[in-house]
Amino acid sequence: MIVEIIRFIFWEAAKVLGLVFLGMVAAKAVSSLVVTKAWMKTALYALILIFAGLGAWFAGNDVAAEVYMWSSNSNLGRGDPVKAYANAIQAVEMRPNNLSYWHTLMRTKMSLHQLDSVLEDEPAMTALSGGSLDEEDDYQFSLCAFFLGQYDKVIATTLRLIRQNPSYAAPYVLQGWAYTAEKKYPEAQQSFLAVLQIFPNNQAAVENLARAYYLGGDRQRAIATLDETAKFPFDPSARQRFEALKGLYGQ
Repeated sequence: MIVEIIRFIFWEAAKVLGLVFLGMVAAKAVSSLVVTKAWMKTALYALILIFAGLGAWFAGNDVAAEVYMWSSNSNLGRGDPVKAYANAIQAVEMRPNNLSYWHTLMRTKMSLHQLDSVLEDEPAMTALSGGSLDEEDDYQFSLCAFFLGQYDKVIATTLRLIRQNPSYAAPYVLQGWAYTAEKKYPEAQQSFLAVLQIFPNNQAAVENLARAYYLGGDRQRAIATLDETAKFPFDPSARQRFEALKGLYGQ
């Protein structure tokens, strides 16, 4: 974050200094002109002032939008999503072509559970990403779709994400959630097993695989899945969770 701030300040300062330098050069060039009518120099000076003013206005808006984004991130860090949302909206409205401002707005909307609104922003962010979202953004939109019950969309997206990057664990788990919500327990089990083959100590995959077995009517396999975790490193809180689940599924 500090590096980004320093980089932004450097480039904005460079823009302002460049603007000042060009204005001075232009003014000097005009002063050296030999013209037949005095009003011509006045008109040229006026044009210089207009262009300088426009440059200063754009630079000022850049700074203002960046400050709104910093404020939004700070608000989120302090647990104030309402102010964070208001500041993120201002940043996007001032500079709608800046993808990082849309990312900040997405985070604030998700913190406020404005999931429909997040999905409404998907076309704009896709366009700013050159027509193809990166995998993290794609996953976030898919996560919103899951919580809105759009399971077919979730499965289509996660299948694509897994195909593009088989080592990205999150889409496997999300896909398993969607299959579980649709009561397609064998498919859900396959999704969770797939990620555990790559990341055997993925706690979410373990818990949800056991749950898919349990909901599918196979309590023994649910408990066996939790027993298998003894072979892999998990922190104490995870092991307590597994023991609690084993007690629940063994009833």
